[in-house]
Parts: sequence; structure tokens; C-alpha cells
Amino acid sequence: MGFDLRLEQKLSQSLVMTPRLQQAIKLLQYNAVELVNHVQEAMLENPTLEAVPETAGDANAEEMRELRDRATKEKAELTEQRNGDESSIDWEKFIGQMNDGPRGASMSGGTIHDDLPPIETNLTYGESLADHLVFQLKMLRLGEDEGRVADLIVHNLDARGYLEASLQDLADETQVDLETAEEALELVQGLDPLGVGARDLAECLVLQAAHHFPEDDILPRILQDHLHDLERRNYQSIGRALGLELEDVVEYHKMIQEQLEPRPGRGFTVDEPRYITPDIYVAHRNGEWSVELNEDGLPDLRVSRYYQKILREASKQDQEYLLDKLRGAEFLIKSINKRRKTIRKVMESILKFQRDFFDKGASGLRPLVLQDVADDVGVHMSTVSRVTTNKYVHTPHGTYELKYFFSAAVRQTSGLDMAAEAIRDRIKQLVAAEDPRKPMSDSAIAKSLKGEGVSVARRTVAKYREQLGILPSSKRKRLF
Repeated sequence: MGFDLRLEQKLSQSLVMTPRLQQAIKLLQYNAVELVNHVQEAMLENPTLEAVPETAGDANAEEMRELRDRATKEKAELTEQRNGDESSIDWEKFIGQMNDGPRGASMSGGTIHDDLPPIETNLTYGESLADHLVFQLKMLRLGEDEGRVADLIVHNLDARGYLEASLQDLADETQVDLETAEEALELVQGLDPLGVGARDLAECLVLQAAHHFPEDDILPRILQDHLHDLERRNYQSIGRALGLELEDVVEYHKMIQEQLEPRPGRGFTVDEPRYITPDIYVAHRNGEWSVELNEDGLPDLRVSRYYQKILREASKQDQEYLLDKLRGAEFLIKSINKRRKTIRKVMESILKFQRDFFDKGASGLRPLVLQDVADDVGVHMSTVSRVTTNKYVHTPHGTYELKYFFSAAVRQTSGLDMAAEAIRDRIKQLVAAEDPRKPMSDSAIAKSLKGEGVSVARRTVAKYREQLGILPSSKRKRLF
């Protein structure tokens, strides 16, 4: 077997993602907050990139502008008091005194709040469930083994306050016997909040019932053996099994709902709230809908003229460095401007397709896919996908992710298509308006929609109802 060495020439096409092209794509994906952070980082890394004075994000320019306005106002007032004679006023000294004064102090002097500590020092932070339980454990006299297992149990509770880990596994991990682990679990289950440390819903409710109703022997049996019947409102079955009247079973169910907590850890959730900053505002002004981009905190950028001047006098090595930075600054500015235009065009296209939504609300949504907007704007569908991901628009009907306006079509008997999101919204309205004693079944909802001209199968109604987090009619029924 021989090997031949040869040279071959081959022509092919390939897409090369340059670093700057990758940067342009990332800019398109950034939301408003991420873009501001990216620009601030770019200004720190690239000395040739600078903010235009007196634009958003330039704090020093804003302070100087306020200072000049205050000085001009004071000058006009003093000139008026001296009948136009301002020769005795040393304005340079006056402005210097204003600069030396406390930041943010008013011309009329300080306020009673000036000496108070900042508000951040008065903020309190929520206590986690684990911290709350550990504090209680420290108040108890526990053996070394019990304390070690109890601490491990506390730190293995989920957000509900339930213990999903195997007690045997926890015993093995702490090198104690199962009996010691069970004693430690019993101690944890006796802590506040009641029901914490339970392995399932029935155990959680039984623990609470033993505390609230210690002399009632019927309630624990209902909780242990008939939770499924309570869930389905099958009161007759519970009554027959326990020899109770229907009214008594209903009263027990009412006690359970009002007195017992299925998620004892609910009040200790420490998840930070998520705040959404809209990237776009759509407002109705002068009889027309207008699109405005949120650019709060984003300064207008420009290439530094100073570095353009010293480029001629710099050494060859410095010139290469400066040229790279200057080109990077120019490309970033162009990319941001292109991003701004693309997002505006995409939002204006969505506004054109979904005009009924902005006029009427969710019921006015029409079927829309990414390709429709891409064809209308004249860009690739992937560009529309990047623009509409993780970006939010503020409308008179609420704040929505741009993806919300894209919905699959549901074929109607009339030949017209209807957006699935509009059907889901109508189902939500029907359930909200139903009689809680006689909730609408999926078939009844489908029939009601058909009466409105919306043809949808019962199975589809059930699917949309589950997506909305709405329980079936048997679980929505209320007798009290």
C-alpha cells in the first residue's frame, strides 16, 4: 500500500463569523438593561469610545447642566433685585461655592432628612425557612447525633417545607441508625411552622390537624384515606365510608381549607422578585399608535476626536493599536444604530399585524408567525427571532414579551383563522365569570365558544385550560 503526496486546489464557500459580526449579533439579542451594561463595559475597555456630553448616562454632564441652570436662575433674580446692576456680583466665586456645597442640597438649605442614614441601611431581608428552623433547633437540647441529623433534614426541605429525601439516606450520610433519624425528624416536625418536615401532603395536614383539633379522630382519617375524594368533591363517598352526613363532610372540608396550610414553607420563600424593564413603549397619541424605544441610561456614542488627532503623531505600533480601537468604536456605534432601526421596524410590523390587540386587548390577537414579520421587514427569520427574544413591550393592556404576539392559527368553520392565545384568553374570561357552584365543563366551554363563532374541540379546550393553570370543573366546584 503506497501513499502519494499531492497538491490539490479546491474552491468552496463558507461563512466566517468574525468577532465583530458576533458582536453585532449579540447586540441584537441584548435587552435594554444588557445593552446599557455592554456599552459601559465597552467604554471602559476602549479609550477611543466616548459619550456625547449631556446625553443619557452622562451623570457629570447632567450635574453641570443643572448647575448652570441654577446659576442662571439665581443670576436673573439678583439682577432684577439690583435693577439690572450686576457689576458687584462675582459669578465665578458664586458657582465655585455651589460646587463646594453638599451634593443635592437645595438653594433654600437642607431638610430634616439630611442627617438620616441612607434608606439602604434600613432595609430588611427575608428569613429563609432553613434559617428559621435552625434558630429553633439551637433553642433545644439535642444530642450530638440528633442535632446533626436534624440540621441535615432542615437543609433538605424543599420550598414547600416537605422532606423529599429518603430518611434512610440521611441516616447513612450522618452515620446514625434509622431510629435516631426518625426521632430527629419528629423534632423537626414539632417546630414552627406546623407541618414542616412532612413527606407528603397527607402527613403535612395530619400534623397540623393534631395541633388544631387534638380531640377530633375523624379529621385525621379523612386526611389520610380520603384526600382524593376531597379533591374531586366526592362527599358522598366519604360520608358512606365514615358514616357521616353530607353536611358534616362539607363542614370538615371547610375546616381543612380555612385552618390547614398545604405548603408550610410558603411564607419563607426567599426568591428575589424579577423586575422587567420594557425595551419598547407603544402608546396611543393624537389618534395614532406610536413606537418608542427605551434608551434610558444609554448615552449617545461617538469616536474620540482626541485620539483621531494623535493617531498621526503616534508610532507605528501605537497606530496599529489606535486604529483597531477606532474601528471597533465605529463598528459598535454603527451596530447600535442598526439594532435600533431593526427593533423599531420589527415592532412597527407587529403593530401593523396585531392592530386589533392594541385596540381591543388579548381577544383581538390574530395568528402570526415569525416569517410573516421577516417578510414584511425584509430580514431573515432568525433576525426576528433574536429581536423578539427576552425583550418586552409596554402597552396600554400591560407589559408583554414580544414572543407573546406570535400565536398559532386555529382553523374556524367560517374559513378564518383565530389565534390560539385569543382563544385561551376567552376561556379564562368564561371561567372567571362562571357560577362557582356550577362550574363549566370543558364541553360546556367548547359549546359556549361555538355560540360565539369560535369552533374548537373539547380536547383543545382541555389543553388550553391546563396551559392556563385552571383546574377541571370537578375541582373548581364550591359548595360553601
